[in-house]
Amino acid sequence: MLRGDDVASLQRRLGALGFDAGRIDGIFGPATERALTEFQRNAGLVVDGVCGPGTIETFERFGTQVGDRQPVAAVRELEMLRQAPRTLQGRRVVLGDGGGLHAVVSATERVLKEWGADVTVVHHPDQSEQAAEANAAGGDVFLGLRLDPASDGCSAAHYAGHRYESPGGRRLADLVQATVPAAVGIADKGVRGMAIPLLKETRMPAVVCELGPPAAVVAATAALADALGAVLAAWAAAPVDET
Repeated sequence: MLRGDDVASLQRRLGALGFDAGRIDGIFGPATERALTEFQRNAGLVVDGVCGPGTIETFERFGTQVGDRQPVAAVRELEMLRQAPRTLQGRRVVLGDGGGLHAVVSATERVLKEWGADVTVVHHPDQSEQAAEANAAGGDVFLGLRLDPASDGCSAAHYAGHRYESPGGRRLADLVQATVPAAVGIADKGVRGMAIPLLKETRMPAVVCELGPPAAVVAATAALADALGAVLAAWAAAPVDET
């Protein structure tokens, strides 16, 4: 698939006009192609799924007035989150095992199942493959866990790129940082917006949590699992910040 800033610009233009090109991630995938052909059909253009000169000229006629509109992808994500159940009961949670925290991932899986969640664990070392497995599982939310031997704390990353931020991912990252460092007794390393493949390519709110140092994290396995279960339950109860 084509990738790049020009694809992200196309997705933003389509989304601002109400055509759902999916998340603004710079990847020309099936959702972007569908949105482009729908735009071409509505504009009376040749429907070929190619953003050529005629399509670009038609976009230019709209000028910059659509530039600051909220893209339909963000609106759709917000609406799906607002309509979702407010508990973990029956919700599909995908845990990503990024290496070094197998015991923590297993303990968190058990805790989440006690909350009633339907849990899938993905282990593939390649980020894109993990994202593909999470998408295939139909997850409602993704939480990846990684051990960072060089770190003395906890950080949480959510998807942000091309002037777009996942609202559900940001909310989950904020909850992780508000809960996990204190539960484990490690430093709060903050929330970051990132466009790494694992966050960019998942089709659900997603967070990657990096933890260290190893001795402190392993010693707090049970407390960490309980904290992550409470974080995801709080996220399900209020998946976006309504303030």
